Amino acid sequence: MSESIPHWLTKQADLAPKQSAVELEDGTKITFLELKTKSQSFAKKLATSGVRKGSHVGILSNNNIHMIIAIHALSYIGAIGVLLNTRLTTEELHYQIKDAEVSHLLTSVELLSTAERLDVPVTHSFSEIDHMKERAINLQEELQLEDYFTIIYTSGTTGFPKGVMHTYGNHWWSAIGSALNLGLSKEDKWLAALPMFHVGGLSIYLKSVIYGMSVLLFEKFDEKQVHHAIMNRGVTMVSVVTVMVQRLLEELGKESYPSKFRCMLLGGGPAPRPLLEKAKEKEIPIFQSYGMTETSSQIVTLSPTDALEKLGSAGKPLVPAQLRIHQPDAEKVGEIYVKGPMVTKGYFKNKEATKKAFQEGWLATGDLGYVDEDGFLYVVDRRKDLIISGGENIYPSEVESVLAGMESIKEIGVVGKEDPTWGQIPVAFVVVSNSVKQEEIKLYAKKRLAKYKVPKEIYFVEALPRNASNKLVRTKLLDLIP
Repeated sequence: MSESIPHWLTKQADLAPKQSAVELEDGTKITFLELKTKSQSFAKKLATSGVRKGSHVGILSNNNIHMIIAIHALSYIGAIGVLLNTRLTTEELHYQIKDAEVSHLLTSVELLSTAERLDVPVTHSFSEIDHMKERAINLQEELQLEDYFTIIYTSGTTGFPKGVMHTYGNHWWSAIGSALNLGLSKEDKWLAALPMFHVGGLSIYLKSVIYGMSVLLFEKFDEKQVHHAIMNRGVTMVSVVTVMVQRLLEELGKESYPSKFRCMLLGGGPAPRPLLEKAKEKEIPIFQSYGMTETSSQIVTLSPTDALEKLGSAGKPLVPAQLRIHQPDAEKVGEIYVKGPMVTKGYFKNKEATKKAFQEGWLATGDLGYVDEDGFLYVVDRRKDLIISGGENIYPSEVESVLAGMESIKEIGVVGKEDPTWGQIPVAFVVVSNSVKQEEIKLYAKKRLAKYKVPKEIYFVEALPRNASNKLVRTKLLDLIP
């Protein structure tokens, strides 16, 4: 029998009705009671449009209060939210919507024209739902921890995106694990500029209702606005990726952050050591973390006491989590395996991928790392072939499979090249059958791939490096650069 808890937003609205739940960029504040009222009303209006318990509802939106309300509304109905990356092409969105069996699509007004080109039975903007009449339905008063709540897609090593299924329990334990590591304070205000369609962004708003914590909502990251908020708006915590840290350090200059600012949670891949050392000099409380969509956000994080002593480490597993290094080599580097109640049970409609990813309850992450003598994890490589550019994951095989469809390209290999701004950028090495220009290849890619996945540089080569089995040896691609 599944364990249940009171609906987390209803509970928080009862415990702290006047406490600010969400603060907008313009200073507007929405209390937990107001958020509950708005979410329950939106749920009843969604029911009018045909959303039922178990419905798969796609959400295509940039960060805004309407998206937060919609996500909570789905939890009151018992529907499942499929969070869609707004940077994907129509073709990429088509695949995810079809694979996830989305019956309804919710979107912001500015993305409505994009949404209407997608093959979904029912599509509405948030404002259209707002103008509907409420339907009398029974709202969920409890959340069953084993029930599925969200599906978020992550690219697979085969190039085909996989729908990671998250239960309420996954999100609950992710929040609890984080709190036990970072601690809680009545003064906490978490600045959220990460996209809500990523699990790292979504997790902040779920922590909000579980902790009773205020979130400062930013539509997108802007270093000047984020800097101003940390300095003047009582922000105590912020989630960032490496490129954000770089920009914030430049913006900070010779100033120092207020003493109440206690956590800059860094995810999205290992940060360059010089950047961490510079942040340490400025006494910026950077906590590196390690996680993925499959772990419902972070699963390994540095603690406040170790943040400056273990520079470059992702930390230790959160309290409910376990970690082990599978088949370590002579240098103690091996594949990272994780286990815990925040880890997904699998991929939607993909038993083969699920079976491949799990071994006796442990998730094989595909990432390489080692644990030092004190038990701290150091991530050597986030998956063997993964490119992390500005916090976005790019799988070379996905880009290759698309560009291989171009008639002039005989062979192609894609790899990440170090970049001072983005961490890495995707670059492509191609063997062509006839004369073709770089811009033609990029134009072909732009029509079929999200902008951040398009190779920034194209190199024309006579042959690609391959091993005895004729498999591409990616590690040797960068050696081909003239």
